[in-house]
Amino acid sequence: MPNEPSGFLELMDRGGVAMWPLLALSVISISLVIERLWFWWRNRGRDVSRLAAALRQGRTAEVLAIAGDQADVHARFAGILAEHGATEAVAAEAADAVRPAIDRFMIGLSTIVTAAPMLGILGTVLGIIDSFELLGGENAITDPNEVSAGIAQALVSTAAGLVVALSTLFPFMAFRARAERAIGRLEALAAAAAQGRESASAVRAPSRDPARSS
Repeated sequence: MPNEPSGFLELMDRGGVAMWPLLALSVISISLVIERLWFWWRNRGRDVSRLAAALRQGRTAEVLAIAGDQADVHARFAGILAEHGATEAVAAEAADAVRPAIDRFMIGLSTIVTAAPMLGILGTVLGIIDSFELLGGENAITDPNEVSAGIAQALVSTAAGLVVALSTLFPFMAFRARAERAIGRLEALAAAAAQGRESASAVRAPSRDPARSS
């Protein structure tokens, strides 16, 4: 146990200055991934089929009851449709209301996937520059470890950047797939609500009297 901090600090020192921004990105990535995992666990869409059936049959009270009992984005979306009417304008406003929660932190995760390898490459360049400065110096190099330190910095920072990027990429792709699936469910709920609205309008419309029409 006592050797772990020194080993960690030695690794950070070997990787050069780029290791500290990479460490910060890794901490941010872990935090965002945990938050998204918790969000999608709470927004599994367990009652989507029930909500769609209720909207299709015009059971507004049931939809509002489900929406009131859950913080699920699907239930929230369906509740807005049931409360304000299933018009295209209301559906668009409801989608705008729930979309930020679905896409939250996705830009941050995407940025980490892109930035981490670039920081690793920056550490690589800095390490190679240090090595060439030693080779091109006026003093003769008697210890090969002086040159290998710069090469080690290049390799460690590159590897660290790739590890951070890859460990963020896979959760990011999984979350993006979940977001696309959630958007598809919202569209299905909007279609069910529109179908229920059309059915209700047809029922309320007065039947034409054949005698009067003649």
